[in-house]
Amino acid sequence: MPSKDGVMESAGRPRRLLALLSSFGVTSLQRQNPYIVAWWSAAFPGFGHLLLQQYIRGVLLTLSEVITNTLAHINEAIVYSFSGRYLMAREVLDPVWLYGYCVIYLYAIWDSYRSTLETNRQCELAEIENARLQTMVLRPVTIQYLERKSPRAAAAASFFFPGLGQLYNHRVGLAFYAMIWWWVYLYLSNLHASLLALLLGHPAESAAMLRPHWLLFMPSVMCGSIYHAYVTAVEHNRLFRVEQRQYLKERYPAAGFKILP
Repeated sequence: MPSKDGVMESAGRPRRLLALLSSFGVTSLQRQNPYIVAWWSAAFPGFGHLLLQQYIRGVLLTLSEVITNTLAHINEAIVYSFSGRYLMAREVLDPVWLYGYCVIYLYAIWDSYRSTLETNRQCELAEIENARLQTMVLRPVTIQYLERKSPRAAAAASFFFPGLGQLYNHRVGLAFYAMIWWWVYLYLSNLHASLLALLLGHPAESAAMLRPHWLLFMPSVMCGSIYHAYVTAVEHNRLFRVEQRQYLKERYPAAGFKILP
């Protein structure tokens, strides 16, 4: 039925969903600390948006970080600066791409902070509305469902290989994206070959093999993957409990017991 303003209203359809199950995984509104999200955007532009489950923006910003950092030679300048070669650090920088990098970097921090505040408000409204959550989605290519997860297992999986924790949490698209990029970083940084040379007792040869530009991306990527996998598993456990409470209240409306959160 059309409303007084001429806008078609959908009868029985919730205005705000707390979570949605699809072939790509579980997408949900999640309360987070805006300072932590902004910090992850500072560690690697785009990570804050991935924590907010804004995957398109997150992927675009992470790609922009890698491209502009490479063209501006940011990581090389960092290595020269920390080794005391300040003139070489200044000479290696490309000012045109450096400007673009700074714009993207600051925008990612600001937008992730702003988006976190808005997401927290939307999450509160969705919790008040308390629309019924899905428990399972069956598709020809996959099965998605709410289940209890182990945050430590998710974090451990991402520690051994970034992306595996996301795969554990059924975020297939993000897991594929993370795992492909981790292989790229491993190959271009020569990290595995360098570690092998170090284990064989050739420290000088091991250090010479490393490519610092690609190596410097890896700590942020690994730590970000671990943190994302951990908080996602915690969120899935919360959604599992919310759906369980909804089901029990519907199934036993006249029961005299209290359902704990």
